[in-house]
Amino acid sequence: MVFPSKIFLSIFFVVLSSADASPLRPVAGKATLSFTARVNARGAVNIAAADRARAQAMKQAGSMGKRAGRSSFSITNAVVTYTAQVGVGSPATEYTLLIDTGSSNTWLGANTPYNPTITSVDTGNTVAVSYGSGSFSGEEYTDTVTLSASLVIAGQSIGVASNTEGFQDVDGILGVGPTDLTEGTISNVETAPTVTDSLYSQGFIGTEALGIYFVPTAASDSAGELTFGGHDSSKTTSPVTYVPLTTTSPASYYWGIDQSISYGRSTILSETAGIVDTGTTLVLIASDAFSTYQTATGAVVDETTGLLMITSSQYAKLQTLTFKIGSKTYDLIPNAQIWPRSLNADIGGSSDSIYLIVSDIGSDSGSGLDFINGYTFLQRHYSVFDATNNKVGFATTPYTDNTSN
Repeated sequence: MVFPSKIFLSIFFVVLSSADASPLRPVAGKATLSFTARVNARGAVNIAAADRARAQAMKQAGSMGKRAGRSSFSITNAVVTYTAQVGVGSPATEYTLLIDTGSSNTWLGANTPYNPTITSVDTGNTVAVSYGSGSFSGEEYTDTVTLSASLVIAGQSIGVASNTEGFQDVDGILGVGPTDLTEGTISNVETAPTVTDSLYSQGFIGTEALGIYFVPTAASDSAGELTFGGHDSSKTTSPVTYVPLTTTSPASYYWGIDQSISYGRSTILSETAGIVDTGTTLVLIASDAFSTYQTATGAVVDETTGLLMITSSQYAKLQTLTFKIGSKTYDLIPNAQIWPRSLNADIGGSSDSIYLIVSDIGSDSGSGLDFINGYTFLQRHYSVFDATNNKVGFATTPYTDNTSN
């Protein structure tokens, strides 16, 4: 979802250069894209309200079914965005594109105009996608897309925008979500191949999977990487354990899984369906589970940020939040449950306050989308989104038990 820039804090991830190789390095059927974080403070940010609005919009779109179409959700959220420099055409023009696991159309033209070259082919089809408070529409082309010197995709489907809304600082989106999210967005075709699809079909990667590794924002070496074609085992401290995608709607429309959540020794959310979403900042849980969590922690809601707030003595008593996914459990230790205190002022909060990253999804359990494991969960656990095998996997990282917050 793309939000008005004057309201929200953004963290922009940019591609890192390397002295000895391209940022995208194909290794054994995989290709890794590195990024780093930059904070752009823009005043008070009600993160909870932004995430809740996104969650409700995703529920509505998912319940309408895929053929309702023309609705998708950008990785952009109240706190975090990820951008890459992508070349299009031959010779290539460079565009700054959001890397988006929540939508699947790749398009450009929001700021830097499209420059047709000898490899550009106008398909004659129109394209339109809505991202909640942002959108684009235009013509669908195929063209050469260059991710690095060794990763040059031929005939990639791309949208060329003639009208955009909500994209002030980027040229468009590099869509790496499920292929089905392109359904209903382009005239005269059922779906369009994503960049991940093309990397697979053209032999650059061995499977249509995307591994995501984040470093907590408060850590001194805040950075991360995307791995096309699998995962980077050098970034994990446990094997990746996979679970099948949920069959429960509307969570099944996205990267949906089944899980239960416990606080300390008490279950606060029985096994139910929800989604894994890099475009959501917080961990959102069903209203009844949230009420139980709030009571257990003794937290109160801060009106400015929308986050739960606790005292130092309450933080000292905070217990582990455990997510049971399949046969494995994944923990958010007390430090992982709090917003980075070094960023309190950036969201309009008090520098000496302690805010929690668990928030209310806006409806009771049983809705078919009862939780969202957002960025604040994913920065503590490596995640893999595997479209070939219809599964999602998780592993621990060196930052799972980090206390940098």
